[in-house]
Amino acid sequence: MLPGLDGLEVCRRIQRDRPVPVLMLTARDSETDLVVGLAVGADDYLAKPFSARELTARVHALLRRVERAPERVAGTGPTEVRLGDIELDLDGRRVHRGGEEVHLTPTEFDLLAYLAGNPGRVFSRQRLLGDVWGYRDGCGARTVDSHVRALRRKLGPDVVRTVHGIGYGAGPT
Repeated sequence: MLPGLDGLEVCRRIQRDRPVPVLMLTARDSETDLVVGLAVGADDYLAKPFSARELTARVHALLRRVERAPERVAGTGPTEVRLGDIELDLDGRRVHRGGEEVHLTPTEFDLLAYLAGNPGRVFSRQRLLGDVWGYRDGCGARTVDSHVRALRRKLGPDVVRTVHGIGYGAGPT
C-alpha cells in the first residue's frame, strides 16, 4: 500500500540485488498476506497494530541472527552440508539442488542450515523460534510454519519433515 510500488515489489527488488534482512511492517494481517510476504523474501512480518516493544524485540532478534551468521561460518564446523541432493554452502550462504542454485532469504537459509546440521533431530516451533530467530517469548509460531512452507515450495516437499505434535526436522537424506 505504498505510493508507486507495493511493499512486496520493494522486498523483491531489495532481495534481488543482495540478500539483506527484511522486516515487513504492514496493515495487512491475513495469513495469506503473511505467507506471501515471507515468500517474496521478508524474514519477518509484523501486522498493525503492534507495540513498540514487540517491534524492538523483533528488530533485535533479526540483528542477532545477522550477527550470528559470521560466527557460524568462522567456527570449526563444516563449510558445506548435504541433505540428499541439496548442497548448502555455509561460507557463501548459497543453496543448490540438483546442480541449480536456489535463492533463499537469509532466514530460510538459517532454518535449512539449522535443520540440515542436526540430522535425525526434531525441533519444536518454540525451539526453532529461539535458536533460529532468536525469539525467547514463543510468539510467532506461524512464522516457522510459513518459512517451512517456503522451503518446501522452493526445494521440494521432502526437504523438511513434520513430526505431528512435536515439530520439524530435516527431510530424508
